[in-house]
Amino acid sequence: MRSIWNGAISFGLVSIPIKLVNATENHSIHFRQIHLADGGRIRYRKVCELDEEEVAGGEIGKAYEDADGTMIPITDEDLAQLPLPTAKTIEIVAFVPADEIDPLQMDAAYYLSANGVPAAKPYTLLREALKRSNKVAVAKYALRGRERLGMLRVVDDVIAMHGLLWPDEIRAPEGVAPDSDVTVRDAELDLADALMDTLGEVDMDSLHDDYREAVEELIAAKASGEAVQPAESDGSGGGKVIDLIAALESSVRAAKKSRGEGDENEVENEGDMADVHPIKKTASGKTASGRTTTKTAQQKSTPKSTGTKKSTSSPAKKTAQKQKKTTAKSTSSSASSSKSSASAKKQTSSNARSTTKKKTAAPRKRASA
Repeated sequence: MRSIWNGAISFGLVSIPIKLVNATENHSIHFRQIHLADGGRIRYRKVCELDEEEVAGGEIGKAYEDADGTMIPITDEDLAQLPLPTAKTIEIVAFVPADEIDPLQMDAAYYLSANGVPAAKPYTLLREALKRSNKVAVAKYALRGRERLGMLRVVDDVIAMHGLLWPDEIRAPEGVAPDSDVTVRDAELDLADALMDTLGEVDMDSLHDDYREAVEELIAAKASGEAVQPAESDGSGGGKVIDLIAALESSVRAAKKSRGEGDENEVENEGDMADVHPIKKTASGKTASGRTTTKTAQQKSTPKSTGTKKSTSSPAKKTAQKQKKTTAKSTSSSASSSKSSASAKKQTSSNARSTTKKKTAAPRKRASA
């Protein structure tokens, strides 16, 4: 790897010649600006405001703009004459526990390589001393025109240096926390703990940039003239959390399912919605969850006995209906017979009265004669 800075580590009276190498690299995909009408590149040109002419890089220097707009030129020679002891030296000022370094201060990372054979011995000495002490070294160094703060630690068999921001460059988090008082219940904390335990640890080497891979596939498809299909959304995220407890429980189940744990037939809550999956029965009478569903002999025979009872009761019902009709008919016939007898009696009584009247009228007639 190409070094970007050569100097030495100052460790008390010990000086360790080193080379500074970038420990990280940027894999971001960079785009160019183009003219949409014809696809031509859009470039930025450095133009002097006074004569409005383009200026080459060799004719450009540095200056500090004063409050009134006055430009104060500063040359590289001016900067080189400054009394900066760390201009070519990484000066260790203290050894502290690693947890005393605020992660907010972390900046760029570098590898420190021993520069030459004579540097191997003191380099190894410093590395092993850092390992045994379980501490990190806080140092000052100068890079790209300014003095910086750094932290030295051991990575495998190499001394690595993290650039640190100065303490006064870290902004206080004022006005960032929620304004209102929020109470968190123990049940919510328990579910959060369960989710953390379920997610567990991760192999950092397995993590990768999905978005960058998608952009690379998009570029390859367009370069080959293929049609670009829009990606399907999984529909996750963006929803309003109705119930924090339900959301945490769903997260725990989803995490278990992704790791192949838990029951696949559990109810999966998605936000405030729930999809219920039916329990499937196997040939052995067991459900997918392992519970056995059996019927007793009485339960199995119930439908048949019910059907038999229904079939035997049908003729009795018909007989009863016939008997009811016969009784009604007989009653109707009796009523009709009684009516006829009453009518006959009435007629007989009428005839008797008529005969009596005739017998009475005859003597009267003879008497008058």
